[in-house]
Amino acid sequence: AVVSTQSTGTYFSSFLFPSFPSGCPRTPGHPRAPSLLASHENEKKRMYNERILEVEKASFTPIVFSTTGTMGREAERFYHRLAVLLSVKTKQSIADATRYIRQRLSFCLLKTLIVSLRGYRGKRITPFNANNVDINLLYM
Repeated sequence: AVVSTQSTGTYFSSFLFPSFPSGCPRTPGHPRAPSLLASHENEKKRMYNERILEVEKASFTPIVFSTTGTMGREAERFYHRLAVLLSVKTKQSIADATRYIRQRLSFCLLKTLIVSLRGYRGKRITPFNANNVDINLLYM
């Protein structure tokens, strides 16, 4: 198969898995944690990488997290590269950009968790009713 060297975009797939699955010791420094991260990254690559490279002509990065906040190798590289680009654009230090990205990520994950547990409780979007619209206002 011929793979183009010019990519037209980048695709990401995120995955969150429990840090301590059944049968795994509950010690944070357990040597199995990095192998779990790597196996989930490899599974994502096996599922999507070939199609994205050949059909979409783009690159693919699996972003894998554990529930304790550990990032996979590819996710660490992605967030570091994002921090470097953000620091260049905003003329801030890489540490400040990294802190900002981690802060935004943690709030986004927290919001997603809350919505998934209790449901969305914001304003409901009312459906569009064409009977209540004055056509003359639309074509002025």
